[in-house]
Amino acid sequence: MANGTIAFDTLSTSGQISGTAKSLDTDYLAYGSAKAWFHIDNGAASTIALGDSFNAANSSGITDGGTGIYNFNFGSNMANANYSLTMGSQPASGFPDKPQINSQATGSFQCRQGHASDEVDAAIYNATVNGDLA
Repeated sequence: MANGTIAFDTLSTSGQISGTAKSLDTDYLAYGSAKAWFHIDNGAASTIALGDSFNAANSSGITDGGTGIYNFNFGSNMANANYSLTMGSQPASGFPDKPQINSQATGSFQCRQGHASDEVDAAIYNATVNGDLA
């Protein structure tokens, strides 16, 4: 069986709740939705773990760069390093931690979780990426 291409401008489905037709312009799928998101949960043992994600590299979606440093790796690269990156965190301690971007590249980004001038591990860390895929 040969693989082919399906082309369409609008994706439609019948609604489960109201029974009326629903549609979504394919431009929204390509340009208006998040291209990646990551949720990490350090847990009580402060061991970094990818809790859930979209477009994360399979075995290396998240790697530990040291205390408070997180490396996020995409499954599919971004078109360039000029994507929008939004982060949020829950501090592991009573300190008001600040998530910060260390670097952005087409295949990854690195963030730090800081308190004053030191890095600290976050209990929970979330990141969302919007932009164009390669």
